[in-house]
Amino acid sequence: MDILSTSDEALVQASRQGDLASFNLLVERYQGQVYNVALRMLRDSPSAEDVTQDTFISAYRNIGSYRGGMFRAWLFRITTNAARDALRRRARRPATSLDTYMEGEATPRDVPDPDSGPEEVALQHERQRVLGDLLMELPQDHRTVLVLSDVQGLSYEEIAQATGEALGTVKSRLSRARTRLRDLLRNHGELFPTVQRHNQ
Repeated sequence: MDILSTSDEALVQASRQGDLASFNLLVERYQGQVYNVALRMLRDSPSAEDVTQDTFISAYRNIGSYRGGMFRAWLFRITTNAARDALRRRARRPATSLDTYMEGEATPRDVPDPDSGPEEVALQHERQRVLGDLLMELPQDHRTVLVLSDVQGLSYEEIAQATGEALGTVKSRLSRARTRLRDLLRNHGELFPTVQRHNQ
């Protein structure tokens, strides 16, 4: 089966019939996106890996309850719920993740532009580190919609399905999240000059 040409719905239907190969194709298609959502919500690589694994295990076990719609949104709903559970566990024992936060090694990183020089690459990494820190300052529900929209590119409708919230709530939270993040970014104008110019 060709992963590039086979639709999510066809793979889901085959998976519901017990075709593990089809489900593995869904894993290949979405594991990077699921991991990225988890990592940006948790800021901790091992926890994000656990959430990614838990997401696909849960999706496979519950594939029979999938009622159609947007599979990616359904999958991200499992991811965000698993990430919330991980955050609740972390809140009960916050010291376990302190070293990871201090080291900053769990910052989600994009692949640098190969044409960039070493200074630009270092600047890109610093921007990503600071942005990751600032995302963690947002309320969890705001961070979730912001990551799903501006990082993963989900539509309002997909975010509503992924979070189980009304469309109006999604739009409102996303607007507030963007405003709050923009305010936070203004304190780092040397790294994000575009935001600083908008402010002026």
